[in-house]
Amino acid sequence: MYSMLIKLELKQMLRSRWMQLVCLLFTFVFTSIIVIQQMALPDVEGFTRQTASFLNVLLFLLPLFILTIGSMSIAGDVESGWYSLLKTYPMTRMQYITGKYIATVLAFLLVVLLAFGVIVTLGGILGDVRLPTIFIALTLLCILIFVSLAVSIGAFAKTRLLALSLSLAIWSIFLLLISYALMAIGTVVAGHVMQKLTIIAIHINPVEWLRFGYFIFTNQASVLGPAFYSVTKFYSSSLGYTLYGAITMLWIICPLAFSSRLLKKGGRR
Repeated sequence: MYSMLIKLELKQMLRSRWMQLVCLLFTFVFTSIIVIQQMALPDVEGFTRQTASFLNVLLFLLPLFILTIGSMSIAGDVESGWYSLLKTYPMTRMQYITGKYIATVLAFLLVVLLAFGVIVTLGGILGDVRLPTIFIALTLLCILIFVSLAVSIGAFAKTRLLALSLSLAIWSIFLLLISYALMAIGTVVAGHVMQKLTIIAIHINPVEWLRFGYFIFTNQASVLGPAFYSVTKFYSSSLGYTLYGAITMLWIICPLAFSSRLLKKGGRR
């Protein structure tokens, strides 16, 4: 029953018009970045504009689509009564959550792999287009983290409309409001206070956490400036790598555990 749920959910997601549009959009955007910047910019080493564009587009668009589509999938099951029907089958609540999680992860992974496949193909035509291994790994982490958050939003919302609203609100907080709040606070507090607040914001914002991880694992932490030398030096050590992995796992596990608790309370009501 568990494997059947994963196959069914994956098939439904891949047949969804929303997922097909997401796939086309990702492929078009990444292809456009490659073509435009390959023709306009010289080849340089390190953190190039092409790499920065890939990273910014990925961290801007991918969380948006994952949160909205993933959360509405869970909320739709609760709203339509499909989840109540599934509870009559020999399947635990955690199996349902992990099944939805795995199916959603696989669906978005296929979308991203298709876009990357087009990039690699164009790289063979245009020449000198590279996808760093760390970039691919952090893309996978982005999917794992935000699908987990989407599942928890869907379990909390109970209706698709509310799930969509909450997803957009949380996406806005992570991508926009935290950064704007830091800029506003920076005008009235001392520099060392602002530095500590920024470090805290990196740890509580999964988008900035992934961006920070890219700089650390590609040895490009110098782009963050000398004010963050101590924290980047720590995370560049073996202990820092371990802590980064542990915090990333918490971003994945905690929302799933929270989702199970929410569905349990909803079942009691």
